[in-house]
Amino acid sequence: AIFNFQSLLTVILLLICTCAYIRSLAPSLLDRNKTGLLGIFWKCARIGERKSPYVAVCCVVMAFSILFIQ
Repeated sequence: AIFNFQSLLTVILLLICTCAYIRSLAPSLLDRNKTGLLGIFWKCARIGERKSPYVAVCCVVMAFSILFIQ
């Protein structure tokens, strides 16, 4: 997924959506690790929460391109 740009975008979108979903279920799980290596997951959750309309549009566009273009 590193060498293919579309696969890299798919992995990043899935990471953002998964972190936002996990934070909605158990906020304390991600909130205690705001810095360091595990802080990446907290940052992805914040992106998923604050930019949710844009993330949703990107997910729909990515799903359309994977299903119908490839």
